[in-house]
Amino acid sequence: MAVAKLAERVPLLLLLIIIQTWAIALLGVLPIISASYIPPLRCCGEMRGRHMQWMQTHNKTYKDPTEHEHRCCVYQTNVNFIERFNSHAFSFNLTDNCFADLTNEEFLQTHRCLGTSLDETKKAQQNQMKKNPNCPNISDKPSVDWRDHGAITPVKDQQQCGSCWAFSAVASIEAANKIKNNATLVSLSEQELVDCDISGSSSGCSGGFMTQAFDFVQQNNGLTGDANYPYTGVQGQCNKTKVLTNPLVAIKGYMNVTSNSEDNLADAVTGQPVSVAIDAGGYLFQLYSQGVYDGPCGTTLNHGVTVVGFGTNTNDGDYWIVKNSWGAHWGEGGYIRMRRGVPQSEGLCGITLKASYPLL
Repeated sequence: MAVAKLAERVPLLLLLIIIQTWAIALLGVLPIISASYIPPLRCCGEMRGRHMQWMQTHNKTYKDPTEHEHRCCVYQTNVNFIERFNSHAFSFNLTDNCFADLTNEEFLQTHRCLGTSLDETKKAQQNQMKKNPNCPNISDKPSVDWRDHGAITPVKDQQQCGSCWAFSAVASIEAANKIKNNATLVSLSEQELVDCDISGSSSGCSGGFMTQAFDFVQQNNGLTGDANYPYTGVQGQCNKTKVLTNPLVAIKGYMNVTSNSEDNLADAVTGQPVSVAIDAGGYLFQLYSQGVYDGPCGTTLNHGVTVVGFGTNTNDGDYWIVKNSWGAHWGEGGYIRMRRGVPQSEGLCGITLKASYPLL
């Protein structure tokens, strides 16, 4: 009788869902419904062999069989999504890269690496680049790729440390030293920034800002080399002996690119690579493989990268060439091409909002 009265008020489909939920609850197997819900053990099935090969490729190990099965389930879910996505003619593809055994929630926990500070917001409104009438703009120079000029070091890997801000700043300084000083390209130390630049807005592996990294390098009379102070992927004590005895590249400060303009960003990149902040937290960004990425993404700035050029071609349209710090197995050899010429002034994923470059 109670069911009959309920049916008068609730659509049949909803009623079936309610009955099914009651039945599952009575059996004691009601799952926790969430975006990161993983099915129970032995869900991997025929995907197991592919997952084992993937583990070998990416040198992955797990602490016990339960964790192994759990990761295999996540991997299977991601692969199924990747294959469905790639079956459509989008401008970019996905792949089971080194992050394919992580849910997007797990990925975000370890790869959001920009700090939050009102001081940085204020500083971003100062010291901005003014448009130089003698500088070629985006329409005058259709493409720039600083890799072709030997100004970009090989792609690096921040690992599980939230140090993208250090990698972004270092890539810009390395390139500026090569371009402005006509010097030999040298790989500089992100670890020095992670260990030593821990005052103010930067907190090592807990996040930081590229502009504060530039301030640190200026105030400390330069940055030492990666060979002298190698990257460990964890935050340690600042080795002041290494920092003081062998600084390789000094800078005079930095310049903020005036925000909300892709033209201004292109003008800056024409002169040298530029550190930018973007929203890189999306599921599609996590699993990106190749092509011109065009979202979806927002303007919640959570990742620091380096724009090393821009280009255009008939098949792909206009794009930015962006160096990441997730290793060469991610994306196009560690790079991503991001859509350029979008309607919103902040650019795709907020790429124009907080752009800056070092002054030598």
